[in-house]
Amino acid sequence: MKAATQLQQKLFITLILLILARLGIFIPIPGIDHNSLNNNINNNGLINFLNIFSGGGFSTIGIFALGIVPYINASIMMQLLTKLIPELDNLQKEEGDSGRQKLTQITRYFTLVWSIIQSIGISLWIKPYVFNWNYYFILDCIIALSTGSLIIMWCSEIITEYGIGNGPSLLIFQNIISGIPKNLQNYKINIYDRSTIINGCFFFMLFIIILIINILIQECKRKIIIVSAKQLSKVNILNPQSYIPLKLNQGGVMPIVFASATMTLPIYFSDNGQISKINSIIDLFLPGRILYLPTYGLLIIAFSYFYTSLVLNADEMAENLNKMGASIPSIRPGSDTIRYIKQILNKMTLVGGIFLFIIALIPSLITQTTNTGILQGLGTTSLLILVGVAIDTAKQIQTYIISQQYDNIME
Repeated sequence: MKAATQLQQKLFITLILLILARLGIFIPIPGIDHNSLNNNINNNGLINFLNIFSGGGFSTIGIFALGIVPYINASIMMQLLTKLIPELDNLQKEEGDSGRQKLTQITRYFTLVWSIIQSIGISLWIKPYVFNWNYYFILDCIIALSTGSLIIMWCSEIITEYGIGNGPSLLIFQNIISGIPKNLQNYKINIYDRSTIINGCFFFMLFIIILIINILIQECKRKIIIVSAKQLSKVNILNPQSYIPLKLNQGGVMPIVFASATMTLPIYFSDNGQISKINSIIDLFLPGRILYLPTYGLLIIAFSYFYTSLVLNADEMAENLNKMGASIPSIRPGSDTIRYIKQILNKMTLVGGIFLFIIALIPSLITQTTNTGILQGLGTTSLLILVGVAIDTAKQIQTYIISQQYDNIME
């Protein structure tokens, strides 16, 4: 009974903070012609991409318009700096909770910096839609958006610590879900038109197939069997084997997020470029052009390798195995183990990157061949996030219930 009450409290905290984060999007910043802004925003690829993470916050420029984006940028920057700066790496590995708290504080400072930078960019970008654009408006806009971003960061941290699930992931999950009704509203089904009904059933089945493939990619893993001296000393062959689980898609959704963000840059420069020769080159990288898909695929694979190298380090894995007195059967400890793990990681990353690219093509191919935009708001990036967050949250709830039951038994 006590476990159920605690779980209800965690779910209540999570729900309240998610509602708070959603309501802030609809509190507009005064002094902006929001109707004119909303009518002209659909042609900007970069803003449409950012709308995925802000729940449409860039369509109305509410106080929570930046959403969790500055916090994500700050977290990615900290991950990079941790790998590049030994002092930060030591904070993470050797100083325990105090070191992680220091890294969290640094991430908060970076979040503030990113929110100010992005607020300045937005205040300059919306100049044509502002009734009285001046330095006072810029200052008000920066204060409102930066404060909203810090509130969202606070909500995400409270959800992670006192609620259920990962705060930033749940906020992105909520924002994606909120955009689905608007996307489906644009697709009207005529019950008297047989072809329309068939197309609707086809899209529904295709959505289910993509969803299943996404789940398989998230859950597929390779098990590297390891043995220790303690296990070898036991004669009982029924002892469960120990293994290292390596996920097929180690980087999760991040490779597609990075690749999609990079591919929106040509759209921005194409809209604002003034030199015709440069524009003609940039146009080759726009959606539907000859270099778009090859470049997009290469970026996904490249970012898959990059992010896998951040998450997993073969040298550290081999060193940890050596400290544990464990080894991989038929593989010598040391350099041979490092080489073996790197080979497996490289093969799995390549296969995972190719799978991500193939699935990423499906919505755009369907849109181009059927002239129907029903899948545009449910691209692979969105689906991977939805599937990943749903699976992780369900596992956390299940783990919490099991741990509480175990504590009750021990009492």
